[in-house]
Amino acid sequence: MSTVILSCESLEVYVAAAQKMAGTTYPVIWLEQKYHEEPAVMRSHILETIASLPKEVDTVLVAMGFCGGSWDSVIADRRIVLPRVDDCISLLLHTDDTYHPNLKQMGHMYMLDADPDKFSPELMFQQSCQRHGTEEARYLFDMWFANYSYLDIVDTGMDDCYSEAFVEMAQRSADLIKCDLDYTVGSNHLLEKMVSGQWDTQFLVAEPGHKIVHKDFFE
Repeated sequence: MSTVILSCESLEVYVAAAQKMAGTTYPVIWLEQKYHEEPAVMRSHILETIASLPKEVDTVLVAMGFCGGSWDSVIADRRIVLPRVDDCISLLLHTDDTYHPNLKQMGHMYMLDADPDKFSPELMFQQSCQRHGTEEARYLFDMWFANYSYLDIVDTGMDDCYSEAFVEMAQRSADLIKCDLDYTVGSNHLLEKMVSGQWDTQFLVAEPGHKIVHKDFFE
């Protein structure tokens, strides 16, 4: 019997760090970040990926959250271990053993400290310009981020997010969405617990045949 990790590719650096800390070498299967745009598409990809796993894999450790319903009504023929959080940002905002499905604050947009090139407002704007042109991309950004006042860098200690180069990059993103730049403390605590087998109330341990539903994550 064996274990694999199923992870959103946005958490690649964090998963690697958790395994290094725990001394584990579980194979990792990556889910492309683009699937997050449509939870139904992500759900289909999750089901296909789990169904394709070898029969000897009996446990799947999941490095992501409920993510807009991506795991809603998923039934697997093997054990699934999931952090009980709403998304990957909340996953990295945990710093202790207290269960909380959503640690994000209203009006705050979050950017991870490691590999910001994978997700940042600046990158989003560049991609939107390619698809829609600069003028429409600017209009869309003003609409999408109208309710945000802060861009918070999640400092998990994974990278030097206080370096001049990092701050300059983050400030460009903050300026694009017309937000103040700030920091918030995060950690790799949940992923480290998960790969170490410390599955307490912060985790859903869905045994084979269990139908994963919304209330499994949100009490």
